[in-house]
Amino acid sequence: MSAQQEQKTTLELGSAYGALVEQPALIRLRLLAKHVKRWKSRKRSRQLGGHASPFRGRGLSFHHVREYQGGDEIRHIDWRVTARTTTAHTKVFEEETERPVLLFLDQRQNMFFGSQRCFKSVLASHVMALLAWTALESNDRVGGLIFNDTGHKEVRPRRNHRSALSLIHQAVEYNHALAENPAASPNTGQSLAKALEELRRINRPGSSVFLISDFQGLDEEGIRQLHLLSRHSDVFALNIHDPMEQQLPNAGLLSVSNGQQRLHLNIGKNLRQRFSDHSAEQQTNLKLQLRKMGIRLINLTTDQAFFPVLQKELGLS
Repeated sequence: MSAQQEQKTTLELGSAYGALVEQPALIRLRLLAKHVKRWKSRKRSRQLGGHASPFRGRGLSFHHVREYQGGDEIRHIDWRVTARTTTAHTKVFEEETERPVLLFLDQRQNMFFGSQRCFKSVLASHVMALLAWTALESNDRVGGLIFNDTGHKEVRPRRNHRSALSLIHQAVEYNHALAENPAASPNTGQSLAKALEELRRINRPGSSVFLISDFQGLDEEGIRQLHLLSRHSDVFALNIHDPMEQQLPNAGLLSVSNGQQRLHLNIGKNLRQRFSDHSAEQQTNLKLQLRKMGIRLINLTTDQAFFPVLQKELGLS
């Protein structure tokens, strides 16, 4: 295969289309994951041994304690051992041999929307599948949590293809359920905060956590859960959105539908401006909140191929 043909194939695999997810398309993303050679390390200064690199061999884990030597960092001193032995001792760290990957997939009703090539729920599912296959290609354990308005399904991290296939199966099941009753009102009992709390329950320190969502409904409790999650894990926020959520079209009379009902809106200049300003404010607030917690924000839109964005933002080559 020529370089041009390979690039075309990569772009086709790394794009999402349609209103519903097709399982074969998610499985085919394994072919794209095989082309991933490495993920560049991005060190995080705020946490010892923490890195924003998603996959294995990028972090540090505690190995043993030895007597302090000249040149050792003072912050690594083990004060308990030092007090017990009356001799300064320091902690020694080694490179991690693996880094579990947890994938958090949002399939709520608010994700069942799209004005371009695909719905947000479809784009999110494709991103999840690619990351799952990539983790396995890096010999990491992969698992996750997929949720909607009424519940969630967990897949415990494992280092085999069944874990990726389980994630894909649950993603397809939840995605297709969105079309069965698209006019249904979201169940407030299954909030984003509640799903994040469930994710924290299955998370382990040192994991790489990918949150794939539009982050609608992120309240104070949700922010608290994110803060707790980010304290011991490298967290990436993959913000899924549609261009129409940022800027309404200059169409005059706009017709919108939820699949069962249709509404006609008169879109004037003032309304478009207010809508755009409100959307920009929401995105700015989200970015600031995540930055405070050291969470990397990556924006993905339904009108673009997702693979080049991940390639750039995550240092994939």
